[in-house]
Amino acid sequence: MMNIRSVAGQMFVLQVLIVLLLVVAAVVALLIQSRSDRYDAARDRSLAAAQAFAHSPGLVDAMQGPDPSAVLQPLTEAARKDAHVDFIVVTDRNGTRYTHPQPEQIGKQFVGTIGPSLNGAVTVEQVHGPLGLEYQVVVPVEDANGSVVGIVSSGMKVANVSSAVNRQLPVVLGAGTVALGLATAGTALVGRRLLRQTHGLGPEEMTRMYEHHDAVLHAVREGVAIVGGDGRVRLANDEARRLLDLPPDVEGRAVDGLGLAPRTAELLVSGRAVSDEVLPVGERLLAVNTRPTDSGGGPPGSVTTLRDSTELLALAGKAEVARGRLRLLYDASMSIGTTLDVRRTAEELAQVATREFCDYATVDLAEEVLRGEEPPILAVGAPVELERVAVTGVRDDSPLYSQGELVRWAGSTPHAAGFVSGRSALVPEVAADAGWRKQDAERTRAVMDFGLVSLIAVPLTARGVLMGVACYWRGRDKEPFDEDDLSLGEELAARAAVSIDNARRFTREHTMAVTLQHSLLPRGLPEQSALDVAYRYLPAQAGVGGDWFDVIPLSGTRVALVVGDVVGHGLHAAATMGRLRTAVQNFSTLDLPPDELLGHLDDLVSHIDQEAAAVEGSLAITGATCLYAIYDPTTATCVLARAGHPPPALVRPDGVAEVLDLPAGPPLGLGGMPFEAMEVRLDPGSSLVLYTDGLIEDRTRDLGVGLDVLTASLAQPDRSPQEACDAVLDALLPARQTDDIALLVARTRVLEPGRTAEWEVAKTPSAVARARADATRQLTEWGLDEAVFVTELVLSELVTNAIRYATGPITMRLLYDRTLICEVSDTSSTAPHLRYAVADDEGGRGLFLVARLAERWGVRYTPQGKIIWAEQFLEPGAGTAWPLDAMAWSVDEAAWPEDE
Repeated sequence: MMNIRSVAGQMFVLQVLIVLLLVVAAVVALLIQSRSDRYDAARDRSLAAAQAFAHSPGLVDAMQGPDPSAVLQPLTEAARKDAHVDFIVVTDRNGTRYTHPQPEQIGKQFVGTIGPSLNGAVTVEQVHGPLGLEYQVVVPVEDANGSVVGIVSSGMKVANVSSAVNRQLPVVLGAGTVALGLATAGTALVGRRLLRQTHGLGPEEMTRMYEHHDAVLHAVREGVAIVGGDGRVRLANDEARRLLDLPPDVEGRAVDGLGLAPRTAELLVSGRAVSDEVLPVGERLLAVNTRPTDSGGGPPGSVTTLRDSTELLALAGKAEVARGRLRLLYDASMSIGTTLDVRRTAEELAQVATREFCDYATVDLAEEVLRGEEPPILAVGAPVELERVAVTGVRDDSPLYSQGELVRWAGSTPHAAGFVSGRSALVPEVAADAGWRKQDAERTRAVMDFGLVSLIAVPLTARGVLMGVACYWRGRDKEPFDEDDLSLGEELAARAAVSIDNARRFTREHTMAVTLQHSLLPRGLPEQSALDVAYRYLPAQAGVGGDWFDVIPLSGTRVALVVGDVVGHGLHAAATMGRLRTAVQNFSTLDLPPDELLGHLDDLVSHIDQEAAAVEGSLAITGATCLYAIYDPTTATCVLARAGHPPPALVRPDGVAEVLDLPAGPPLGLGGMPFEAMEVRLDPGSSLVLYTDGLIEDRTRDLGVGLDVLTASLAQPDRSPQEACDAVLDALLPARQTDDIALLVARTRVLEPGRTAEWEVAKTPSAVARARADATRQLTEWGLDEAVFVTELVLSELVTNAIRYATGPITMRLLYDRTLICEVSDTSSTAPHLRYAVADDEGGRGLFLVARLAERWGVRYTPQGKIIWAEQFLEPGAGTAWPLDAMAWSVDEAAWPEDE
């Protein structure tokens, strides 16, 4: 097949295009001529028919007769058929038809131009008449006086004229196609002959071939000699002349007359195929390849290539060594630094080095590096303490220091000198190194008796930090280390040092993050009586995250449970977690419902994002979730709300476990969406399980499977929170933990009915005395006589304030738990606050008196109003033994607000 880029292909295409243009031009000319001839014939026939009929005898009389159509219609139809036209129409001077091939058109107006014909002229035109597009001739009809009394029109439909032309078109195109085929076949025969002559080459290729033939032939470092069938040299390049010591005028001379060795001459003229046959020529060993030139139909003879293999043998050995070292470095790049663990990275270096490079390899690191710190800079000649982190060899019974041993190296040893100076040390013969023998004479003797005779010590340095020393050992059965080996050992150590330093820096940052995280997480659980709580916190193996939990005692013996998760890992996630945990603790002191607390927390996360955007220039979503629950042991109810957090699980006392269908709510920081709280009644002994997504999500299972496994592991009655935590982790903890896990299991209790007392208080001043009496009587029943005095003072202030300023029913309640809690509730939404009272104020000191006598006090809002509460410790001397002077002083320092 001819290539379009070849000379033959281009000539073929050019000739075909010329022939094609000629054929197309001829066909077009024939079509135009044929169409013109058909239209001329149609005009002549129509003109002849119209004029013949217009001059026929009796036509004028018939047109002027009483019924021209009756007379002329059959005559025109007969004439139309004889003349082979489509219509002959006769009209009067006004264009009203007397005849027409379609009788219904008689009497209608003629379609066409009649003006010139009324003046005696002949009109030829195309019109859209009743028969369609018509080609017609209009001639006048004159009487004996030469006056025009009407017109005669004759013609044919254009479609009938064109169809005749179309019938001739296949003949014309067929003839053109045959002519094109014959011309193309002839051109192909000429192109094939040209193709054989040019071997399919294009003009540029042929020019380039001739221009570069000599340059390429004489520039290669391989000898080329072409010998013809007559035994004469046709061509020999410069390298062939050098290798065979040929004269400059060798072309055209017989091989037998060149003075070559008989074997060499015989090989050049033999014409047989030879592959890589070694031929001695002088002091050289030539690799010879010979191929005959007539195997593909070419001229007789042979072409021979010659390559000097004397240098190649030496280079092959060096290349094999280089390939082995490159392979070792490649293995090192793939095997060293697979983890961010300092010890593991050191072991990987030792394992790679002992594969092909040495018999034994050891890695010693400073203790500071193992802790993630930088070692101190030591003076030259000072001893160095390094820990043997890795040791690998062909046998396990070597006398080298064992792994984990802390070694104090003398300043003269290669280990200490390399660690202090940062320079490598090559010791081809250990027995001749005085500095090594000063370390430990007995161990030195054991090492040499074991057969280790050669050593390389390379310091592990990265980013200007000296971290340790890597040592390579060889035995007697291998060549001692040389300078090339030193370079390879330094390259291995340099690659490993970067990974070790990365692991060291990661260890430092991980330690800092873990320390920060532990300082931000709860150190222990607070004392409370509403819940039995157990928890587990497992940081991720790759780094700390932002998971947290909390147990927060609230007023009225209630307890808040919190679990949250900040997206991401590292210091930023841990610091954000600390901010959010602190915010939750602060918000909880306001006794907010869970949904309102999450709303405030959402605003805080949005503010954190805005701060980051102001500094970094782009808004970065912090990404956090939280679940907040408040359990009230007095009513055995729990109110929960969550912000994008996994739902909690509930274990009933009978062991039935389920996942609560708690409204999800958006994650924190998105804003604009309210959170929805849900209240659940919990039977005593129920367990509420809160957790983060790291517990149930894993690469090997989806979220639904994790929840199913969680409920299955919890479904067992009479299990303590500690046992529940262990069971959950045994079932769900992944083999490689990639995310933090926080787990909180809380088993509920209820406050005994006998520990609660509640009264309705009338809105009259006399009700204060009855309230004190009721409280005193209840405290006496509980055996809390020592708390009567303070309780009476606190309740007097709280009840008096409610009677004076509050609205609606007033309720007083006492709760006896770890502490004694006094609560007074009303329907007012305004709350008292501490303020200073001046000397001449009549009131405003009661709240300060309550704050001084009670351990804690506060206000929490309910859907019906508010509750003011005060809490007293019951231990002896804890908030009850106030000196009278202090109490007197406090009366002058506080006041109720004016509107209360």
